[in-house]
Amino acid sequence: MESISIFDMLKIGVGPSSSHTLGPWRAAGRWIEELKSKGVFTEIESVSVDLFGSLSLTGKGHATDIAILLGLSGFDPVTFPTEKIDSTIARIKSEQVLTLNSEKDIPFHSEKNITFHRKFLEFHPNGMTFHAFLKNGTKKSATYYSIGGGFVVKKERKRAKKKIEIFSHFPYPIQKATELLAYCKAEEKSVSEIVLENEKSLRSEEKINSKIEAIWQVMLESMYLGCHTEGTLPGGLNVHRRAYDMHKKLISNVPYSNTKEWLESIRHTEVKFRQILKWVSCFALSVNEVNASLGRVVTAPTNGSAGVIPAVLMYYLVIENHEAGFDEIKKFLLVSGEIGSLFKKGATISAAMGGCQAEIGVSSAMAAGALTELMGGTPEQVSIASEIAMEHHLGMTCDPIGGLVQIPCIERNAMGAIKAINACEMALDSDPTKAKVPLDKVIETMWETAKDMNTKYKETSEGGLAVKVSLSDC
Repeated sequence: MESISIFDMLKIGVGPSSSHTLGPWRAAGRWIEELKSKGVFTEIESVSVDLFGSLSLTGKGHATDIAILLGLSGFDPVTFPTEKIDSTIARIKSEQVLTLNSEKDIPFHSEKNITFHRKFLEFHPNGMTFHAFLKNGTKKSATYYSIGGGFVVKKERKRAKKKIEIFSHFPYPIQKATELLAYCKAEEKSVSEIVLENEKSLRSEEKINSKIEAIWQVMLESMYLGCHTEGTLPGGLNVHRRAYDMHKKLISNVPYSNTKEWLESIRHTEVKFRQILKWVSCFALSVNEVNASLGRVVTAPTNGSAGVIPAVLMYYLVIENHEAGFDEIKKFLLVSGEIGSLFKKGATISAAMGGCQAEIGVSSAMAAGALTELMGGTPEQVSIASEIAMEHHLGMTCDPIGGLVQIPCIERNAMGAIKAINACEMALDSDPTKAKVPLDKVIETMWETAKDMNTKYKETSEGGLAVKVSLSDC
């Protein structure tokens, strides 16, 4: 049984895509580590990278090549200053020199040493192969797969087997929603309490709190930055940043100077129903505009869907409960992370495998369930809310125009957040004994739908809006 920590589902990283940016970035770093462990790093004279399938078809729009360069340079996506990305990449391209792991200069021509292949590898649509050419004339190669949400594996899944071994010590091993609900009933605990006990088997509660605080801070900062940044998004679509204009109209002249004061100022802004919809949309749009411009966001469970969870959590903090603080934030992220892991284990969180239902659909389900617990729902109602949210995303395609995580991706985050809140309200008014569709059945259905879906609707930019509207049209 594979158990997944919530911190695998909620990762701090750089946009615009968890599978096409964060995953390749981490794969490049992992490959360097392996070369070092084999004692061949100092013997490297040059390197090259082959990108396959979806990484090739939408790689340019998703900044896959940029992520590869930053990963090979030894930079950490969690801490590397995003404002330095452009200048760092410009230097590598102009000098045609890459400082491997920030230690060793090698010649590198990005247009020649990174090759985009339309061919799909058998194991997963997001495949990449790294080659190191050594002084003695030999070559060391390794293939990795970015399987969604920043997860990176080799075909043999050695790392996954190791994690299964480690996580077998979970006091409450969970593979399906029915098992989670059974633990909640037997132990008379909420979903967040069960999840917390599992996390405490891996790290101290102090460490858990610290990691959750860091995740929330990035979420808050990405919303703040998106709401205070004007202009257009990079990439050629010339998409106008809307969060800035929406926020300016909503906040009016309320004074503030930092994220903490900003949060409090919103809490004390009088809102009506229509404004609530606008605020939630503004929060979601702001995060994904930051994501689309290679900003720092929290993968939740992917970068393309990074705006849903912070938007719904902000809704709770500024609309539903002005007294809420860290305890509520902690519960929300514990529940949402666990629900995401159910989809990861039972289906997929990769748009290249399952379309946008695997991103926005999953994030909406995560947010709906988490909000339901904070609103006083039972574990059964948490499950119902997640089911409702996913049920109405089934079959959603991934068709980014120009391979950019902008149209329709950014707006879909706002829609996913609104659907999550709606699903929560319906679940709270539902009698669990009369529910017709279990969450596990929806997860199974999502996976069957993903397998049946035509490849051109799975993050290849070969179908849907991606072919009806081109960069030239914009």
